[in-house]
Amino acid sequence: MSLTERINEDIKNAMKAKEKERLAALRDIKSKLLIEATSGADATISEEVENKIVMKLYKQRIDTYDLYVKEGREDLAADEKFQAEVIKEYMPAMLSEDDLRKMIEEKLTAMGATGMQDLSKVMGPIMGQLSGKADGKLIADLVKQTLSK
Repeated sequence: MSLTERINEDIKNAMKAKEKERLAALRDIKSKLLIEATSGADATISEEVENKIVMKLYKQRIDTYDLYVKEGREDLAADEKFQAEVIKEYMPAMLSEDDLRKMIEEKLTAMGATGMQDLSKVMGPIMGQLSGKADGKLIADLVKQTLSK
């Protein structure tokens, strides 16, 4: 079952259960997937693109949640947090930090990177390989830590 089919099924279930907050998050995911599907000549989107969309939506919700907490708007923050948790259910499985660190070290060794001067040379290929498997900020931080050793 594709992500779009799973979302459609969960929308039906949320409507039957009258879960308004969950339904709002699911409809947001569906609308972003539909926009992406209709933007090109092909009406289907790959699993990788679906995952990127879901990850982007999750990150947006978390950023908004942090902003609302910072501004003291706990009522709005709670809504964003709930929707982020709903969206998180559809995110791909992420690599653990240890696995990620090991993959980065192997990739840096294979590329011959020796120090921080190689950062711009290695970030593109590493981000391309690990995109969708871990948070981009975490990947960048681990690459910098590994290169600065």
